[in-house]
Amino acid sequence: MPLATDVSWFLTDDERGNPRTTLDDGHPGHDAWSTGNRVRPLIHGSTYFAELHERIEATREGDLIYFTDWQGDADERLTGEPGSEVSEVLGRADERGVDVRGLVWRSHTEAIGFSSRENRRLGQQLQSRGAEALLDMRVRLGGSHHQKLVVIRHRDDASRDIAYVGGIDLCHSRRDDADHGGDPQALSLADEYGPTPPWHDIQAAITGPAVHDVETVFRERWLDPTPLSRNPLNVLADVVQRLDRSPDPLPDQQPPPPAVDGGTHAVQLLRTYPDLRLDRDYDFAHGGERSVARGYRKAIDRARHLVYVEDQYLWGTRIGDVFTRALRDNPDLHVIAVVPIHPDKEGSARTAQLLGRRRAMHEMLAAAPDRVAVYGIENHAGTPVYVHAKTCIVDDTWATVGSDNFNRRSWTHDSELTAAVIDLAEDATYARDLRLTLAREHLDRTDELHDCVDPAGMFEAFAATAARLDAWHAGGRSGERPAGRLRRLEPPRIGPVRRALAAIPYRVVHDPDGRPRPLRGTDRF
Repeated sequence: MPLATDVSWFLTDDERGNPRTTLDDGHPGHDAWSTGNRVRPLIHGSTYFAELHERIEATREGDLIYFTDWQGDADERLTGEPGSEVSEVLGRADERGVDVRGLVWRSHTEAIGFSSRENRRLGQQLQSRGAEALLDMRVRLGGSHHQKLVVIRHRDDASRDIAYVGGIDLCHSRRDDADHGGDPQALSLADEYGPTPPWHDIQAAITGPAVHDVETVFRERWLDPTPLSRNPLNVLADVVQRLDRSPDPLPDQQPPPPAVDGGTHAVQLLRTYPDLRLDRDYDFAHGGERSVARGYRKAIDRARHLVYVEDQYLWGTRIGDVFTRALRDNPDLHVIAVVPIHPDKEGSARTAQLLGRRRAMHEMLAAAPDRVAVYGIENHAGTPVYVHAKTCIVDDTWATVGSDNFNRRSWTHDSELTAAVIDLAEDATYARDLRLTLAREHLDRTDELHDCVDPAGMFEAFAATAARLDAWHAGGRSGERPAGRLRRLEPPRIGPVRRALAAIPYRVVHDPDGRPRPLRGTDRF
């Protein structure tokens, strides 16, 4: 492996299925990707936040910073030090003359477990410093803007331009590291995760022409003429609190940054936007865009040896179908998934989430019981680590880091953004290096992982490591704790009555369908 180092794994602009977008206008022919880039996976929030802090602090008058956020906490410290709070760092940048713009999801209320108050506070504090951070609620009923991106462009030196895409919001609980002790500024999760929940996450740092593409994603949302919210209560609250509701014009977009010297990474941006219907639809995506779903299906259909997934969710029959078809068609294919040991919620919400996981796991295991393995991870104290990463690596060739999860909601209903990367170098290593870096942490290894280079070897190494740790727990944790952090997961056991009660909230609330009506009930995206 890899099987190929060509861009045929990517979607063409026609396959993207969104003729309204300008995202691919600057690419030659039917290409829907850029070349000449360098992509660096930043594993763990502390790694990302430290670099982001350094990059923002280095901006000067005439530069620009654009960002989107699902959840934002104004007081989250990017480095842990006073003065590194999100609102302070971005506020200082705007006061230096940097053009700071943000689209923060308005969010549902805290009463049902969301973050409307904190998101509003972030918008208020940034607006009070002169930055234009707007609350965006142009979503389906019950939906969200889930994209997490930051673009930094420099007036005088385009070679320094950079974009960040992934799963890490500018909020509490994200600033964890490889030891997984958790962010001291913690959000409350289910009791199993303790007072400072350990958090595993990934963001991609992109330099090169693809920065222009990430900026275009932001610009399309910013320039969309649809009102930021149609809810009269939201409008009234904004008026009373004197919040800005009108996006100011953006400066003309600068040309793409130059290709990186030695940059061998081709980058395709995949997105989800729902069908908002009729006059409410996005100007740049009538009927929505489902290139996330289409991109994953095309890549996984090509899989022959190993699909490695880390994901917050792994839900549902339509998502399971993508894997089961590939497993049945390719007898050498293995699938490894790393997900949270426990859902982040308690009560009925937990049952609905487990129901979705149960369906996907049963389907995959039925197709290939000896070639599918699902794991959770824990820290060395035995506390479960909440897996929030969203990455998929197929045959060490096609690799993604993004905001989308493996569920119908992320593939059809909420706004999402992922960066798919193919290394075009003759000795392409990007996808393999990412896979082995993640494996090294989960296995507690410092060596070169020679036994994991081969997909079957990694499958066996994960299974053996998890078996030893599971046996140690089953034996009452007596003796020295085995190396490794992996715990083997089986399909959740849910009785028929609980399954029936959870089925409707699962379909309607947790994993809704945002496709146009003719596509619902089908396997087409």
